Amino acid sequence: MPADPKLKLTPSERRASVALAGLFACRMLGLFLLLPVFAVAARGLPGGDDPARVGLALGMYGLTQAVMQIPFGLASDRWGRRPVVIAGLLLFIVGSVVCARADDVFWITVGRAIQGAGAISAAVTAWLADATRDEVRTRAMAMVGGSIGLSFAVSLVAAPLLVGAWGLPGLFWTIACLGLASLAVASWVVPVVPRGDARSMQADRPAEVLLHPDLLRLNFGVFVLHFVQVSLFVVAPALLAHAGGLDARELWKVYLPIILVSFVLMVPAVFLAETRRAHRGALLAAVAGLVAVCGLLPLAVDGFYGLVLGLTGFFVAFNVLEALQPSLVSRVAPQTYKGLALGFYNTAQAAGLFVGGAVGGWLAAHAGAPGVFLTAAGLAAVWLVVGWGMRPLK
Repeated sequence: MPADPKLKLTPSERRASVALAGLFACRMLGLFLLLPVFAVAARGLPGGDDPARVGLALGMYGLTQAVMQIPFGLASDRWGRRPVVIAGLLLFIVGSVVCARADDVFWITVGRAIQGAGAISAAVTAWLADATRDEVRTRAMAMVGGSIGLSFAVSLVAAPLLVGAWGLPGLFWTIACLGLASLAVASWVVPVVPRGDARSMQADRPAEVLLHPDLLRLNFGVFVLHFVQVSLFVVAPALLAHAGGLDARELWKVYLPIILVSFVLMVPAVFLAETRRAHRGALLAAVAGLVAVCGLLPLAVDGFYGLVLGLTGFFVAFNVLEALQPSLVSRVAPQTYKGLALGFYNTAQAAGLFVGGAVGGWLAAHAGAPGVFLTAAGLAAVWLVVGWGMRPLK
């Protein structure tokens, strides 16, 4: 049968999707570059030998992100996506420069707070939702999700090389340059997308967005997803290094193929969800996969290939959910409050990152890696039950 033209991206949709995925990739690469090296590189700075201060410097970004996602999302509904995204990227660049010029961990913490204050994830996702039709939106969201996964893989390879060549200040200057690249894309590459009249926003109330049952399910889901992601990576690197006899600097050789393979396996799942309008079923299947993977990982703590297989399964489910969930938020939310709905969604995401790291670290210290994996499986099982009540899309 001939392909349905409704399931193909138009040239305008393709341009917007590629441009916004590139914007997201540059900005997320700028964030990910710090994670593999900061705890070690900061030791040469005053305060860098205090794990609590180093952790605060890393976590401060997530805290200000959580605070600012909703205001930025709502602002993008009122004044447009482009000006809000540009304002957020300017804050990100300023924060990166503050970090690059810092001579102690305190000022890096200040710079990280400024970086996080430019909380544009909701506005960018809403921009992508504006630019795409329902029939192809999940595919467009998958491009963004894939770009984030690839950015993470690149950061694992590039960060040690950049710090080795230019030190921590050079890494932050690189991050600032990535922010400038994102700013250029937002200013001149992403096409203009018509939006509804902001005056019509009076038709819906913000409280209806916050209390909408299906949006609450999706917000809980993204909290769980990123809780599981961070808590797993509290323990997974050490397990992989021990089981595979690898140095920490060699772990990128494991992460990169895992992420690439999982992305390839994710594409058919997203395509089937779109063509058969089976978004709810695909979401529940991916969550069930998450439960199974996390539940089986305790059996693989001493086996290198079992860990690799388990992490590959995790990233397949993770990438599918990263594509499906924001697409579903943009469809379920009232037309005039997409940005606000995605602001709530991204706030829940940032909270999951913060809580997953804190609780995952505590569990690793008191219950070991199996305790982390089983807690993740239990929380994902709760998500599966909660998500079962979600209504199919019309």
